[in-house]
Amino acid sequence: MEAGKTVGLGFRIGTAWLLAALVALVMPFGLSAAPAGVPAEVTFTRDIAPIVQRSCENCHRLGGVAPMSLATYEEARPWARAMKTRTSIGPKAGVMPPWYVEKNIGIQKFHNDPSLSDDEIATIAKWADSGAPRGNPADMPPPKQYIDNAAWAIGTPDIIVKMKEIEVKATAPDWWGEVPSVPTGLTEDRYVAALEIKEVNDVDSHAGSGRATVGGRFVFHHMIWRTQVLDGKSDQEQDPLAIFNDEEAVNWPVHEVGRNADFFDPKSARLLKAGSSVVSDSVHLHSNGRDTRAHLEIGFKLMPKGYVPTYKRAIFGLGNGVDIDIKAMEANQQLHAYTVLQQHTKIISFEPHLHAPGARMCLEAIWGYTIQTLNCVGYDHNWVRGYDYTDESAPLLPKGTILHIVGFMDNSPSNKNIPDPRNWQGSGNRSVANMFIDLGIRLALTDDQFQEEMAKRREKLHLTKNDVVIGCPLCLVTPVPAPAKASGGQQQ
Repeated sequence: MEAGKTVGLGFRIGTAWLLAALVALVMPFGLSAAPAGVPAEVTFTRDIAPIVQRSCENCHRLGGVAPMSLATYEEARPWARAMKTRTSIGPKAGVMPPWYVEKNIGIQKFHNDPSLSDDEIATIAKWADSGAPRGNPADMPPPKQYIDNAAWAIGTPDIIVKMKEIEVKATAPDWWGEVPSVPTGLTEDRYVAALEIKEVNDVDSHAGSGRATVGGRFVFHHMIWRTQVLDGKSDQEQDPLAIFNDEEAVNWPVHEVGRNADFFDPKSARLLKAGSSVVSDSVHLHSNGRDTRAHLEIGFKLMPKGYVPTYKRAIFGLGNGVDIDIKAMEANQQLHAYTVLQQHTKIISFEPHLHAPGARMCLEAIWGYTIQTLNCVGYDHNWVRGYDYTDESAPLLPKGTILHIVGFMDNSPSNKNIPDPRNWQGSGNRSVANMFIDLGIRLALTDDQFQEEMAKRREKLHLTKNDVVIGCPLCLVTPVPAPAKASGGQQQ
């Protein structure tokens, strides 16, 4: 009898261990417990609709640029599995919403961040896996209201400049060149608080372009541009380098396909001169599979009259477009570029610019023995992003800092943007060639401004001597007081 109990107990224990082992094996393949932040039962009306309204509906709505609307249950239900797949692939090409910041590296505070948390991604997955239930209609949040289908992220612009319309044939090769200048119509000097550029074309976003290509439904891949007072000269007579030494010319953030709006630092709004025109001798067009007529519209949001900036722009290059060497049929190839800061610098934004082989870019700051990765972000040549730091997270780097960018290139069959990965690739203007640049916005700071910014950062974040601040290597080093002047009396 006792022996029987021993055998039975041993069998029960062995069975328990076997079941535990089976669970351990099975759980990584889809039966793992849901994260603590995921509801036990997920419904569209209560759990999914708020996520869609915040991070998806700006594009995925009636009249939006996305190929389908997700604003209602009836519209979203057929796409449940696709929503699970696209939101869960990580910060790389194809992820939705299109935000590629890697969340386990570097600075994580940005303006207008539409990305989903791990819990939200898991919630969408659970909703799809459980049959995508509707839920109680009473739980549905009120529908978002949009002023119109062409609403501007910066609000209603004070000035809209419409560029000349162009036509790109369905199978035309990449084109790179100059477009006619267009007057801004401004009659007095004004400073610009925010900027947004839209491509307006005759492509039906819901019908598709008919060909999978860079940019999908758009034909402007990017435009490098400036505003300049032309003074009666022709576009060909203008000096493109005037932006560096002529107050009558001002360069602006590069327009790229899918790019978000730019909000300038309140202390360094950019000047738009009276009588200036939009000038570009560097527009990149690509076909999208159908004859398309398109133009760009540039919206400017102005600062109040009388505004005067405090900080100046820092103008320096960070990139390499000369000796790019991308081998055929290889993924995870690296490019490197460096620059040394000649003045204290506040980095307002990080904007990787690569071409079709681009998969990822990292930004690193080296100060003495301190080496910090500020950010790593994925890259998608179909949907280019700029990442605007919040004021308390923007890197504050002393002069002498080395900025280093690392580009990761994928010239293999797994990269769907590459027409033929058997080809070697170098630098060049076409999408199938390569560029490697950080187009971010930076400010130059005087010694006093640099100390003031760091003091504000210490106060805002309640920093102590034990903290580590990514992107601010001297934030915890307070200024050394100047020695007191001799009063003329005897030394004590």
